[in-house]
Amino acid sequence: MSVKFGVIGSGSWGTALVKILTDNGNPISWWVRNPANVQYILQRGHNPHYLTSANLKTDLLAISTDVRQVITTSDIIVIAAPSAYITDILSSLSPEDLKNKKILSAVKGMIPQENILLNTYLEKYFNVPLSDYFAVLGPCHAEEVASEKLSYLTFSGIDTAYTQSIANYFASSAINTVVNNDIFGVQYAAILKNIYALGAGIAHGLDYGDNFLSVYIANSADEMASFLKKFGAQHIVVGEHESDNEGHKSANYAASVYLGDLLVTCYSLHSRNRMFGNMIGKGYSVQAAKLELNMVAEGYNAAKCIYNLNQQVNAEMPIAESIYKILWEQVPPAHGFAAIEKVLI
Repeated sequence: MSVKFGVIGSGSWGTALVKILTDNGNPISWWVRNPANVQYILQRGHNPHYLTSANLKTDLLAISTDVRQVITTSDIIVIAAPSAYITDILSSLSPEDLKNKKILSAVKGMIPQENILLNTYLEKYFNVPLSDYFAVLGPCHAEEVASEKLSYLTFSGIDTAYTQSIANYFASSAINTVVNNDIFGVQYAAILKNIYALGAGIAHGLDYGDNFLSVYIANSADEMASFLKKFGAQHIVVGEHESDNEGHKSANYAASVYLGDLLVTCYSLHSRNRMFGNMIGKGYSVQAAKLELNMVAEGYNAAKCIYNLNQQVNAEMPIAESIYKILWEQVPPAHGFAAIEKVLI
């Protein structure tokens, strides 16, 4: 399969994905919002604001500030922008622009204006069928991808064969790829882990220690699994696997895209959600933390989205609910975590 990739988004994760694809020799059409950044990247070979030490192969880059041009010239559109900006970025497009295009989502949040996943948004407004939609997720911080530390990416889609063909473009000595068909489960897991990681940061800012954090994360993992079951996630039971004819076992909840991503996002110093939460725990206001971080912490909007969504499904989520109240209802962090303390086992 010979395809042309287009990448929408030039933040840390978008830049990391561009680096992966171009390092593997794939030409890329890349949407970058700021014209000055386009010139800087082409002249100097790296992003001036994100992953600034990552060298990019500019001979394989066709960079444009016109999102329609990037989409028109591409077969597979990698959307790697923060979820809060998606509606604005795609506002000038029509369903015809995305007709017969494959969408690979690298978005780790919900569309906050509508409280829906990206695939639902694209189907609702652009007639993109789920069969043309895929997701790339996993415990894969952009900073470590840029420095070529071994990382695992999970590609998910209902068409497993095509999903595998997409994954092959990203595989390298530094990137191991995993394929599954749990398209809703992996997306909700990516959203939820950001909420719990933000909470882990709050706990650190409040001076809780590692003993408490381990219990907090274990209970968050259990709470996340409970929510995922409500949405039909396919790989929840730990210790149970299916095997194919070659003896390869299937992933379950203990795998990288579920539990693995939760762990690294809660513990890693690269985690912007953990950093954002740490500021909240230390007494920053939400607005001050946003200004200080200067990047989008997906867990902030996700906390509200999941809280609203859970009013319909009624999963037992006291941890996520407490984090929502700290962020959105001005409950003091110490009070919110006093409530969390009481539900941990």
